[in-house]
Amino acid sequence: MKTNLLALSLFAGIALAQEPRSISGIYPSLAMFNNEGECGTGAVVPWADRLWVITYGPHLPFGSSDKLYEITPELTQTVRPESVGGTPANRMIHPESQQLFIGPYIIDAERKVRVIPPARMPGRLTGNARHLSDPANKIYYATMEEGLYEVDVKSLAVKNLIRDGNSIKKDFKIETPLSKLNSELPGYHGKGLYSSQGRLIYANNGDRDKRVLTDPTTPSGALGEWTGNGDWQLLRRNQFTEVTGPGGISGSDANAPVWSIGWDAKSLILMLLDGGKWHYDGAHGWNTEWPRIREIGEDHLLMTMHGAFWSFPKTFSSANTSGIRARSAYMKVIGDFTRWNDRLVFGCDDSANSEFLNKRQVKGGIDSVGQSQSNLWFTSPDTPNKLGPAHASGAVWLHDRVKAGDEADPFLVAGWKHRSLWLVDHVSGESKRLDVTDDEWLRVKAEKEGKDVSAVITLTNGDARDTKPDAIFDGIARIGDKNAQTGLFRPRGENKRTLSFATKDGYYEMGADLALQRVKDAAAKAFVEKAVAIPQNVITLDAASVLVVDDRGRRWRLPRASSAFDAATNAGELRICREVATERDMLSACGTFFELPAENADGFAKIRPICSHDLRVTDFGGYRGLFLMSGIKPDAKASDHILRSDDGKAALWAGAIDDLWKLGKPRGEGGPWKDTEVKANQKSDPYLMWAYDQRTLTLSHDQNEPVSFHIELDLTGAGLWVTHQHREVSPGEATSLSFEPAVQARWVRVTASTACTASAQLKYE
Repeated sequence: MKTNLLALSLFAGIALAQEPRSISGIYPSLAMFNNEGECGTGAVVPWADRLWVITYGPHLPFGSSDKLYEITPELTQTVRPESVGGTPANRMIHPESQQLFIGPYIIDAERKVRVIPPARMPGRLTGNARHLSDPANKIYYATMEEGLYEVDVKSLAVKNLIRDGNSIKKDFKIETPLSKLNSELPGYHGKGLYSSQGRLIYANNGDRDKRVLTDPTTPSGALGEWTGNGDWQLLRRNQFTEVTGPGGISGSDANAPVWSIGWDAKSLILMLLDGGKWHYDGAHGWNTEWPRIREIGEDHLLMTMHGAFWSFPKTFSSANTSGIRARSAYMKVIGDFTRWNDRLVFGCDDSANSEFLNKRQVKGGIDSVGQSQSNLWFTSPDTPNKLGPAHASGAVWLHDRVKAGDEADPFLVAGWKHRSLWLVDHVSGESKRLDVTDDEWLRVKAEKEGKDVSAVITLTNGDARDTKPDAIFDGIARIGDKNAQTGLFRPRGENKRTLSFATKDGYYEMGADLALQRVKDAAAKAFVEKAVAIPQNVITLDAASVLVVDDRGRRWRLPRASSAFDAATNAGELRICREVATERDMLSACGTFFELPAENADGFAKIRPICSHDLRVTDFGGYRGLFLMSGIKPDAKASDHILRSDDGKAALWAGAIDDLWKLGKPRGEGGPWKDTEVKANQKSDPYLMWAYDQRTLTLSHDQNEPVSFHIELDLTGAGLWVTHQHREVSPGEATSLSFEPAVQARWVRVTASTACTASAQLKYE
């Protein structure tokens, strides 16, 4: 009888066990921290009935405070004691030995962990690949600085084939004889490694040229190959990241195709190795970290690249080049992803203590994160179809010299509803737009010679969202509300792993349990209020629109979703800009959230609106992978998204950053001029046009005779202006014109033929 009672109590314990609390697929208890300037997720792999995760810090070839994590199906997390850290992002399952290679760790089918310490294999480990001549017994490791190692899968003996590019510290003892061969492959910051067809393929996406910090057109990165001896041989001088094939994490057979994705200033690039020959195609995008192509248990693979989810066919080859499709846009910075227990798991790079290239005047120099941290994001398998609308642009020629008969690289246009090709002769200033036919790939051929020619493609499926916010935002105060529970917050440092939240009523802290508790700590409250104080006067609101002057002195104008935000904005009550994911800022201005890329991706020139709203958001930012907002209705009840303090006087909204798509499509009004005195042929400031829907421009002036207005579009954000049309406006009249859906551009500007007081106002619905 006692045995039966014991069995019953054990069963009851299992039945009553609950998984940890989550919000929007993010489990705060699974957050990962380190003591470095960044805490990114390098790899996420299901293996031996567990999920294995590694984190990385920036540029740490000799180890760090980063860890190897083991996560059970019940979502409990164990920090493995074998952890040695570093900057690892490699992962491979070796079928013959039944081992997972992830970072410097080797895990067998019984979950026993062995380690190759940095002293035996120094470098920032970035990729694994099957061995060219002895795949059953050996495996390759590549480093971010072009190093190459051969490792015995049983003994873990290491042989250095190409020396890693990092200098060895004098007090760091190396256990492995290092090769004398220093790689001459251009670029650095290695990203991918794969083997097939008798060669080892390696990709990097960086360059030591200082111009890359501000100019995305600077030559950078490389795709190289190695055939068993000597140095890497250059294949193409562009930025490349993922290198993989149909075999995915386990490697492919010796004759399988190899895919590599990268980009240049023109577009995304897809390289294909098939039948011993390289082929390449173009797509579209801007800049991001760790793009991947992964198996997720569906008919197609999932690709992440430049802020978009893509469907990638498993059968892609030189004989079958159809099937690549954009699925939706996202904002998370994703390091790796997998499918586990019927969910997609994205390993993210959420909050970096070092803001790298994201320090800007519009942020006011705030100290936004006390300790680097990241988390996993669990979603349903269909999430990549349901986030933001994807808009894209790219070029096959960009200020290029072409000869008659020259053919450009094929460019992917399939899967888009509205497609335009702009042909520009920069010498003559002539340009024209063509609608693109319904083909898989667009091919452009020059009919005559051109000394400075561009061929730019813009693509969109429109925005099917309405303007009504999802119910998950109901507890947030609206801009017209007189009462709102507001405050400033900052994740703490000193390995406390809590969130500091300072309000007018007191100081609160919150941990992994998401319980906001009042704490008597005047010094901590004062520190937060100073460290993340809302900067004043970083944007200008005038009659025409929102004006931003960036750190390079460039002027940009943005729409207002509502003028109701003007008073609170001018009073300095609302956060304007903050980093919300590593090297990814969010700008909040007059009722619209905008994604703001890093400066090396051209910053404001490539800004895109995410959503518009009427929320009174005082502060926003990240903690344990969650996206938090301050400004809650006093009567809002605690819920899945409303985190209320124990005394009821403080509250925060919590969710995923990609929940913001559910606020509704971007909309607004404004323009470059509003009753503005302008000179003849004086170009207006650029006004944002990208990713808006149902766009109408209205022109007027104060003259007693007609005035001709010249409307131009910047197709790329890099100053590639083309003429859209000329419009003559009669005295005393307002002339309106609508942009058809296929006409897409980053920015619009206007000039007037005569000095006058003019208005050029756009309405986006």
